[in-house]
Amino acid sequence: MQFIETRGNDGVKPSTVPFSEAILSPSASFGGLYVPESLPDIDETFLTKHLQSHYKTLALDFLQTFGIDIETEVLKEALKRYDTFDDPENPVPLTQIERDCFVSELYHGPTRAFKDMALQPFGYILSKLAQKRGENYLIMAATSGDTGPATLETFKNQEGVKVACLYPDGGTSDVQRLQMVTENAPNLKVIGVKGNFDDTQNTLKALLASEDFKEELKERNIKLSAANSVNFGRIIFQIIYHIHSYLELVRKDVINMGEKIYLVVPSGNFGNALGGYYAKKAGLPIEKILISSNINNILTDWINEGVYDLTSRELVQTESPAMDILKSSNIERIMYDKFGAARTKELMEDLANKNKFTLTEAELRSLREDFDASFSDDMECEAVVGMYAKKGYIMDPHTATCMRAYETLREKKLPTVVYSTAEWTKFSPAVSKALGHEVEDDTEALKWVSEHANVSVPAMIKGLFDKPVIHTIVVDKEDIKGEMLNFL
Repeated sequence: MQFIETRGNDGVKPSTVPFSEAILSPSASFGGLYVPESLPDIDETFLTKHLQSHYKTLALDFLQTFGIDIETEVLKEALKRYDTFDDPENPVPLTQIERDCFVSELYHGPTRAFKDMALQPFGYILSKLAQKRGENYLIMAATSGDTGPATLETFKNQEGVKVACLYPDGGTSDVQRLQMVTENAPNLKVIGVKGNFDDTQNTLKALLASEDFKEELKERNIKLSAANSVNFGRIIFQIIYHIHSYLELVRKDVINMGEKIYLVVPSGNFGNALGGYYAKKAGLPIEKILISSNINNILTDWINEGVYDLTSRELVQTESPAMDILKSSNIERIMYDKFGAARTKELMEDLANKNKFTLTEAELRSLREDFDASFSDDMECEAVVGMYAKKGYIMDPHTATCMRAYETLREKKLPTVVYSTAEWTKFSPAVSKALGHEVEDDTEALKWVSEHANVSVPAMIKGLFDKPVIHTIVVDKEDIKGEMLNFL
């Protein structure tokens, strides 16, 4: 499988690269991204073959069907990372909460968020590639709260890899911040940034594309990569759990093989939704992918109206901070797939230069063939969390945004999978408030929710509050590059 560029080729970079090159050097020509030339067939034959398969077996076959240039033994070892999840036999449980609504719980890994599903195996693969080549890499990660902890967890103490993790100071939950700043390994650097997630992600993308920065790293014998979903190594693992969800519905006799379902995906950077889109395009029977947002509902405008307009928008901090994003990276891959490289380059340059782009009517129709979108504010989400708590199910604020999409966007009453991207423990003050007990302190909120809702707090969350803080630096975005070079 070869990978090509979303904005066309600049005549300097190779016109196609294998998977290993796309993940080691994820910045493509003109600041674009890498996408696969084609997708494998996820047809009924493939699905039937895996009806009784373990998640790791399904994942291995999918990766090999994709034709990526990674040895089988490396893939098998990478997938063993799922053995550390809560239930090694089923790392991604599917829980029924309504007659036709099922929650895919993607958060049962070491950092209690869906990013573990991709970053645990991806981190192993990237580290092995670096070691095999005898190369040293700086892995950059910009996080709105979940990518950072998962990246640090997978890469800590790995040979050949250093990690610089950027997070918006004050823009994550306390648990998310503690998961980062208490990580103690010599190859990790965590940097708070005065600003929001878009500031950190813009800096990451600029450094990835900066030849000057790469030259400075080259002098230190270091190459540059990224752990954000700009890296297709993340995306490829985010396709697999959509296939797994479908198979789970067949196993539970909710659907017959071949019947269609809806997916509801809470979205910030659109990687999770992109995984669903690729699964649909590859043949998984999906009616539509329903996108849910919080009050930072730029994706709702894009999908419903064909307008992506940042000219009068300010990022708002919410109780679902992982979706507090206005510049969503992976819409670029969707637009490339639908409109081609030249048009994608034009649209992305308009966004960079004018803070706005507008799709044609035909382009919007094409987008809406696969997507629909809605959003919820914090008060609506609190009501949803409270309602389901009374039914015995505790969800986090990001998952709560999905329920409006489930209730209002389905044109057909088909079985629906809602993706839960984080455990409630990462946002316990918001959950506690939704259950009627307002408190700002995470330790008190965790204790109160655990006692009143009869749910346990995992040891890795409890232990955070006793760990020493290692990383205390907070800088202006202009100083990020210097701080990274100091670390190296």
